[in-house]
Amino acid sequence: MAIQFYDVKSRQKVDIPESEVRKTKYEQQAKNGGVNTRYALRATYQGTNLTKFVKQADWEALSAPEE
Repeated sequence: MAIQFYDVKSRQKVDIPESEVRKTKYEQQAKNGGVNTRYALRATYQGTNLTKFVKQADWEALSAPEE
């Protein structure tokens, strides 16, 4: 199954095989003292790093390695 990313450099959508995708979390300190977490998928296409932000449910359902 391929996951679709948008390559900003070439201005086109590209399909990356699921085996080449990595999962990562971005955590940011909120002003009220809490932590905001964003879930993302990362891949590399022709030397360009690609990032796609996804919902937590989609992130957890994917069986990719976590960075």
